[in-house]
Amino acid sequence: MKRFLFGLIAFLLVGCAPMQSAEASRPNPASLPDLGPVPELTNDTWLNVDAPLRLADLRGKVVMIEMWTFGCINCQNVMPSLKEWHAKYKDQGLVIIGNHYPEFSYEEDLTNLKEAIARFDIQYPVTQDNDGATWRAYQNRYWPTLYLIDKQGHLRYVHIGEGRYKETEENIKALLEEEY
Repeated sequence: MKRFLFGLIAFLLVGCAPMQSAEASRPNPASLPDLGPVPELTNDTWLNVDAPLRLADLRGKVVMIEMWTFGCINCQNVMPSLKEWHAKYKDQGLVIIGNHYPEFSYEEDLTNLKEAIARFDIQYPVTQDNDGATWRAYQNRYWPTLYLIDKQGHLRYVHIGEGRYKETEENIKALLEEEY
């Protein structure tokens, strides 16, 4: 009798749970908070691009800035997702920028950074931030940190560390769907 009651309760709970489609579970762009305008990028050394990128020139695109350093294992663990998102969404308007702020002196060397970019097969733009100007402008404290910037140049999402890849990708898609 106990099994029957337990089964009946479980059936009712599962049966009464609202069904949600993948589309319905996607974050509503309006539900992402507007955290205000972001600081401009002032870095001079850029890799994987012909000229320095400026956020003002990227209006109309969704920008992800990743604060990273190549010796950080957590940063290395995030790279597969970044590379996947770059490949999947660059033609839809996503621009990923790796802001490399070194933790150790060997990471400051531009040759070492170039070798790491080649070794990890990073195709998206990377900027060297040895003086920490961008790191400080974003009041960043941790590697890796991801900043999602909307088409108007406003910060809409921040994630520190590894994980939440599905959530981050859903937020990328939601921001790409927003009107400019």
